[in-house]
Amino acid sequence: MTAQTHVPSLSFRVGAVSAMTLVAVSGTTLAPGVTSEAYAATHAVKALQIAASKKGSPYSWGATGPRRFDCSGLTVYSYKKAGKKLPRTTQQQYNKTRHISASKRKKGDLVFFHWGNNVYHVGIYAGSGKIWHSPKTGAVVRLERIWSKSVWYGRVR
Repeated sequence: MTAQTHVPSLSFRVGAVSAMTLVAVSGTTLAPGVTSEAYAATHAVKALQIAASKKGSPYSWGATGPRRFDCSGLTVYSYKKAGKKLPRTTQQQYNKTRHISASKRKKGDLVFFHWGNNVYHVGIYAGSGKIWHSPKTGAVVRLERIWSKSVWYGRVR
């Protein structure tokens, strides 16, 4: 009996390209631009789930978990547990992410609230116009509708 190696090809739509075949090479799937997006999406969804699991944790300025959080502390903690490193402050996180339009936002992307050019708050997009965030002193980590039009979106790379 001889051993046979079978590598299935997967076809799917990506943007204007009608179909692409993924090729398995040394256990790594290669398709330009697809793997990195899929990889990022996996981390983003994990980070979103981790943030949601912290529902009810109290806000504490400067806290990065695991029991208390400020807004950027929740995003740092969630993404770290999902396998990605983020800088500590909201502005640093905004500077580090790939900026995307509201129409391109996906679950797990970061939502940055701003006043002019100053970014002052961050949460993790949960879909349907909502975020998980740690809002302010006296509040807890919660799911809340985005209350402002002054937001920018960033995708963690």
